[in-house]
Amino acid sequence: MTTLVDVAKKANVSKMTVSRVINHPDKVTDELKALVYEAMRELDYHPNMIAKALVDKSTRIIKLCILEDIDTTEPYYMNLMIGIAKTLDLHQYSLQLVTRRNFDIGNCDGYIITGMRQQDVDWINNLKKPVIIFGENRYGYDYVDTNNKAGTYKLAQLALEKGYDKLVYIGIDSKESFEYSREAGYLQQVQEKRMLPELHRFDNHSHLAEEFIERNWERIEKNTVFICASDRLAIGILRGIVRCGGKVPDEFGVTGFDGVFLNQVASPKITTIKQSIIEMGSACGENLLDKIETKEKQGALVFEPKISFGGTLRD
Repeated sequence: MTTLVDVAKKANVSKMTVSRVINHPDKVTDELKALVYEAMRELDYHPNMIAKALVDKSTRIIKLCILEDIDTTEPYYMNLMIGIAKTLDLHQYSLQLVTRRNFDIGNCDGYIITGMRQQDVDWINNLKKPVIIFGENRYGYDYVDTNNKAGTYKLAQLALEKGYDKLVYIGIDSKESFEYSREAGYLQQVQEKRMLPELHRFDNHSHLAEEFIERNWERIEKNTVFICASDRLAIGILRGIVRCGGKVPDEFGVTGFDGVFLNQVASPKITTIKQSIIEMGSACGENLLDKIETKEKQGALVFEPKISFGGTLRD
């Protein structure tokens, strides 16, 4: 039976190098990985991950827990899972999707949790395995997210550069960190320009934003741009304006936040912040595995926002 030592001799490297290539390929140069992988192929060597797991008392399983309703019409969480799964696969880990109800069924080595709300804090504090949160939080948990404040700040700045006179913020009615940060970006831009802020908050449903426009149409001034906290709310604002006879982007502007799917199916397409969900998922996986290995905090990993241009702001 081919052993790790045989592979090391074939590749002319140390046994430790072979082990590192198998268990931590991200920490080895491409040249060394190529040498070791070629030796493994020639010797038909396959790492016994089951035996390793038994020795380490690990399961090689990571649980992804989604604590909010999943809208199956959007690929948001599918993209997140793809990013996580690709990274875990490189390290011979598998991904298990769970909900709060079946969270405790089966063992695992760590958790990636998304959709966390304030009421989940005590529950998360009692978890015995390492945790990474997908989504900004102010409770001291390690997390991965987009720079939410910078995103809305950039969109508001762009809207003013396009010649709109008034900025109105359409937010998500949620007392969570990401929403506070998105509001803060809008407010910073308004304060810098010495404008009067106007904020409205709804549950994250497009029909609520659409109804807001219809109820208030008579008092909405032309040359206003709506800075929305999500693409879902932006679609509602867009529909409301069109239904009431307004013209986008000539008379009114609309921006969103997420850039995963809904911004593309709107007509016109919504100018929004495009979140790199697959890359962020991969980062969640990497940070969790590092945390499992080192037992150290990972802190916050924040991705810079990128504007995805559509047709809801003037050229």
